[in-house]
Amino acid sequence: MADIAFDAQKIAFAPISFQAALALRDLGILSLLNEKEADDKTISKKLKLSLYAVQTLLENGVALDLVSLKDGKYALTKTGWFLLCDPMTRANMDFVNDVCYLGMHSLQESLKKGKPTGLKVFGKWKTVYEGLSKLPAKNRKSWFAFDHFYSDIAFPEILPLVFELNPARVMDIGANTGKWAKKCLDYKKDTSVMLVDLPGQLNVAKKNLKKYGDRAQYHAANVLDAKTVLPKGADAVLMSQFLDCFSEAEIVSILKKVKASADKNTRIYILEPLWDRQEYAASTFCLNHTSLYFTNIANGNSKMYSYAQMENCVKKAGLKVEKVFDGVGRFAYTLIRCRK
Repeated sequence: MADIAFDAQKIAFAPISFQAALALRDLGILSLLNEKEADDKTISKKLKLSLYAVQTLLENGVALDLVSLKDGKYALTKTGWFLLCDPMTRANMDFVNDVCYLGMHSLQESLKKGKPTGLKVFGKWKTVYEGLSKLPAKNRKSWFAFDHFYSDIAFPEILPLVFELNPARVMDIGANTGKWAKKCLDYKKDTSVMLVDLPGQLNVAKKNLKKYGDRAQYHAANVLDAKTVLPKGADAVLMSQFLDCFSEAEIVSILKKVKASADKNTRIYILEPLWDRQEYAASTFCLNHTSLYFTNIANGNSKMYSYAQMENCVKKAGLKVEKVFDGVGRFAYTLIRCRK
């Protein structure tokens, strides 16, 4: 019973715990302890922080199992080291703090209205994607670091899967800054890539892909606009971490547009971290929490989906699942290959 009560208190104080852990990291306390053990006075002197600040943070650090205390000296625990040094944890923490934290206070309002009410802390946009290029530099950096951290790790493993059928023309829908397009252009020198995204994102991609000349082409479009028609002629269409940005009804609508642009030989690839296809509980935990970012900040109506939900959208759009690749990359992505 005591353990259950303790678990409940961890949730009750979770926002404070998060900020305490972030302060321990960003103020340099964890870094100092990663070098060697130290007492509170030494830490205070070296970091030029008040003894009060150091003691208060370290006491919380002990409670969070980030640091240990023995004979008056503090040491970094394994969890503390992970929080400090693990790239995934850093990307997650920065994303939560810089993108999600302030807006999340209005989560209940978002759930009731089906709108991203937390987005108002950044600007008056209907979705985060409209304002992505206008976010403050730090917040924008954390958003892209989070997005790219997971997709970048999967890219090397999905390249041979997408190019297995030797496509000459690839369409990248939701191209963002053009990282996937660049991988394709480097992987196969006679391939061209059509990047599809909102104008703000494509402006960034154009700068990043300038050296590829006309091998990189651009089509500015809002895929939710009923009037949008996607370019035809692609041998392969990829949507990497794209469809989770939309509701199920919107996904079906987008896939119908993709179907209309495809011919009988076009292969359509959907890359997603599906929460029910994860090997580790920590992965499922992270994905389920990321769903609430979509609820409160991104758009108000999308989430991280299960395989059954995504497959249902594919079928409703009139497409067929041809092959499924599970466990792609370090973070167990699923690549779904579809066709007309």
